[in-house]
Amino acid sequence: MLTRLSTSLFGVGALSLVMAMSACGSSSSASPGPSAASTASTTLSVVASTNVYGDIVKQIAGDKVKITSIISDPDADPHSYEANSRTQLELSKADVVIENGGGYDDFVDTMLKAAKNTNATVFNVVDISGKKAPAGGDLNEHVWYDFPTVEKFVDQLTSTLAAKDPADASTFNAGAAAFNQKLTQMQGTEASIKAAHAGAGAAITEPVPLYMLEASGLVNKTPPAFSEAIEEGTDVSASTLADTLALFSQKKVALLAYNEQTSGPETEKVLTAAKSAGIPVVPVTETLPTGKDYVSWMTGNLSAIQTALG
Repeated sequence: MLTRLSTSLFGVGALSLVMAMSACGSSSSASPGPSAASTASTTLSVVASTNVYGDIVKQIAGDKVKITSIISDPDADPHSYEANSRTQLELSKADVVIENGGGYDDFVDTMLKAAKNTNATVFNVVDISGKKAPAGGDLNEHVWYDFPTVEKFVDQLTSTLAAKDPADASTFNAGAAAFNQKLTQMQGTEASIKAAHAGAGAAITEPVPLYMLEASGLVNKTPPAFSEAIEEGTDVSASTLADTLALFSQKKVALLAYNEQTSGPETEKVLTAAKSAGIPVVPVTETLPTGKDYVSWMTGNLSAIQTALG
């Protein structure tokens, strides 16, 4: 299992200072008691590892919570993220922390322990999904492309927010209901694609969109050694690269799903091969593109798949 995001080292003095600040700023709203104060509206602090989860929280809670997305730059490569003292401070004050899990953002756990924040409710979305690595393979940790998983997460998150801030429970429940309805609609789109194109081959550079492709009835034809090497940042063997390029020259796939946030010589060769063979390319990303929310982003991905399949 890969550790996709790395944690930078803090100097002892800097970390001590940040932790001292966090002790002064701990929130008491994380564990509402039965007193009258517990029924008053409060602004909860939510820290998410990426803007994907930050945006989902926004769709549910609106301005009723303060949201910090640690990775929010749409041009950033999430694989090479380095945490900083601001991240540490935000985690020390959080009422709710959301991490993807599955080795994708281990820095969250590391820094949360350093901040000694025992009041925060921590959501690990991979754990919520219940997904496990296949026998002899690696877990695909990109669970935000799996709508049933997102729905499970939303239901648990909504219950927690409502418990921590009962005065705004109706807002959270209404936001979750509206959001889940959109998830249902997008799952309907996947089902429509599957009905028309089940069994069609697909190629990927990384398994980022694989849950969506599979839910749409597509079959991943990419040699596992290729996508694993790209994901791990290691060299692709000549034979594996040749097998991957043959998918396009021999027209074994109907589309290429290309991760725009991670590129290198091998992925560029694959992209060129797909275009030369007239195979449609579906660009995908790991974090929210500029000007998009989660629903419009995923809807756009589904539309691109439909267009590619004709």
